[in-house]
Amino acid sequence: MAPERLLRPSEVAGRLGISRSSVYRWFWEGKLKGVKLVGGPVRIFESAVSEQMLDMDCPA
Repeated sequence: MAPERLLRPSEVAGRLGISRSSVYRWFWEGKLKGVKLVGGPVRIFESAVSEQMLDMDCPA
C-alpha cells in the first residue's frame, strides 16, 4: 500500500474553495485530518480532502 499523500494548506484551500485560515481552523477543530510536522508545518491527508469534497458536494 502506497503512503498517503499529504497536501499543503494552500492546496487544500484551492481544492475546497475556502481560505487557508479556514483550512487551519478545520484542521485544529478535527474537521480535516492531517499531521503537524516537526518544525511546525501542517499537512492535510488527501483522503480527508476527498471526504470533505463529498460532504460539500464539490466537483472532483
